[in-house]
Amino acid sequence: MQTIRTVCAHDCPDMCSLLVQVDQGRVVRVEGDPDHPFTAGFACGKVNRNADLVHSPQRLTTPLRRTGPKGTGQFAPITWDEALDTITANWRRIIAETGPLGILGYAYSAHQGLMNRGLFNGLFHALGVTRLWGGTVCDSCAEAAWDAAVGPIGGADPDSVTESDLVVCWGADLHATNVHLWAKIEQVRKRGVKLIVIDPRRTRAAATADLYLPIRIGTDAALALGVMHILARDGKVDRAYLAAHTLGFERVEAEILPRFTPAYVAAITGLPIADIERFAALYGDAPRAFIRIGFGMSRFTHGGQALRTVALLPGVTGAYGRYGGGALVATAASFGLNYNAIRKPSGPASVRTINHLKLGEALLEASAPPIRALFIAANNPAVTNPDTARIRAGLAREDLFTVVHDPFLSTTARYADIVLPATTYLETEDFYRAYGTYYMQWGHQAVEPQGEAWSNFRLTQALAQRMGLNDPVFHMTQREILGELFRGATGPLANIDPATLPDAGPISIGTRDGQAFRTPSGKLEFYSATLEAQGLPPLPDWQPDPEQAKQAGPHSLQLLTTPGYFQSHTAFSGVAFLRQREGAPCAVLHPSDAQARGLVDGQKVRLANDRGTVGLVLRVQEEVQPGVVLVPGQRPDEDALEGTVNMLCGDGITDMGEGATYQSTWLEVRPW
Repeated sequence: MQTIRTVCAHDCPDMCSLLVQVDQGRVVRVEGDPDHPFTAGFACGKVNRNADLVHSPQRLTTPLRRTGPKGTGQFAPITWDEALDTITANWRRIIAETGPLGILGYAYSAHQGLMNRGLFNGLFHALGVTRLWGGTVCDSCAEAAWDAAVGPIGGADPDSVTESDLVVCWGADLHATNVHLWAKIEQVRKRGVKLIVIDPRRTRAAATADLYLPIRIGTDAALALGVMHILARDGKVDRAYLAAHTLGFERVEAEILPRFTPAYVAAITGLPIADIERFAALYGDAPRAFIRIGFGMSRFTHGGQALRTVALLPGVTGAYGRYGGGALVATAASFGLNYNAIRKPSGPASVRTINHLKLGEALLEASAPPIRALFIAANNPAVTNPDTARIRAGLAREDLFTVVHDPFLSTTARYADIVLPATTYLETEDFYRAYGTYYMQWGHQAVEPQGEAWSNFRLTQALAQRMGLNDPVFHMTQREILGELFRGATGPLANIDPATLPDAGPISIGTRDGQAFRTPSGKLEFYSATLEAQGLPPLPDWQPDPEQAKQAGPHSLQLLTTPGYFQSHTAFSGVAFLRQREGAPCAVLHPSDAQARGLVDGQKVRLANDRGTVGLVLRVQEEVQPGVVLVPGQRPDEDALEGTVNMLCGDGITDMGEGATYQSTWLEVRPW
């Protein structure tokens, strides 16, 4: 029996260090690394089953060529040479006929390794093909909003929560997406630190919180401004910190806050005035209040303004200046690695770029030239993208040459002309930096690739060499490329010898310093000239979602999509045990909404709007407030009665960062 130390590559902020037990070439156990201060010796319920993922009977074991209509999943095995010859012949033909812009390729977040994810994008950058602006389906709005307030730099260190005197989970379901932070919060609660949970869903954390605020979707900015109003009213504003480290609070105080009285905020958010007052009092009395902000808050029309306003709140009390205080959305911006060595080895500085959430539109409508070839790795857009019906219509084009690299025959892969078997992260090595902590670590390969699976890294280099690319990264080993990632590094990274990293285990670049700001002013910006120049409100504010007036009728329900606890996204669909633990794809209604529609728990129901219909099983419980329908998890069609929830979501964009607006969706629920 061998024990291999590696890193979890799933799309999760924790980036856990793992110990993998291997016996005769098979993974028999995956557990948390007790020597990692954040992983703390345990893995989440999903990753605990990664042995089943690696050895799933549903794994692809050989390259496949389509033999039937697109979408039907009819394929025949071929060799790797046949697959690579077919791919490169098609790419060369398209480049010769219409130029490289006729090809669109990308790798996204199902593999978080910097090389297995980044090098694919480097291949397409070097080829000069049409590029994908990835992340708009997930975090681009949150990132733009944080940058407008704080700048492109990471937030509070989650390790610092052990010294916090108040913890606020704002739109962050930690049990689903950040469970190791939850473990630290449990520790500090034992010494009397209070927990506040603000979420439209009654999450597992909310059920145990000292104060739970079931806020209406899209009203977070109003609550944050209401808290600022009370803090100013009650003399709990750190004027010295504001004067030294922020810009524009005096304008917010004079022009915005007078409107956001407790009564006005209660009417907007649906929260009792007493709870708003209590939240503000607890926050104002906690010098080191820690706010964990979730990405989901930003996924509606005014999502940028919402997240930006919440991110400003720690500046009012000076919490940003104290270890244990502040706010955290993500940490990735603080890792000053030389990403371009992998992602942009050569190629034109700018070419046509497609917004990730507009992929369906691009496949159906792009011209001069149209998209004629598509390559997808580590992503399943036929399920996870909004406007799913148009995505699938585009993928169904017979004149679109599509290649999908995936460990499983995903919904997207069923539309491909060539499907290539991919390794899981346990079958390759890579380097990782977290986006929810300040740790980085080398991940060792635990087992050999299953069947004929290839890693993203190996496939990228093979395609690059067949396409005649001579950039050094397409010939280097992963450990050689690691040196390039650290070339020119500054700050804490400058003192690290990359050659030592494969044996070093987890390394933190976190500090005890107060929050730094990388805005144009170098301060926390309550007033943003950058936003004003973009035609956006320069001061934080709240306005109703304009989509509600367009979509919502007198009986319509607002959609809330959240990660499932055992099926957060389709990367875990290959594990039957986890699908069973999650249960059938469901829609959750408040008892009053179910009763008004004559619906009962366990009934088969149809969710419908003008974009389509989805068939799910109904759960009736007080997990959500009236007026909301909750659909947890990203699930493939075959798990549901019919369809997948993103068929109901349009491709509208957020106010900042051109992100997806999943929560700006209204629908009705009827019997199946």
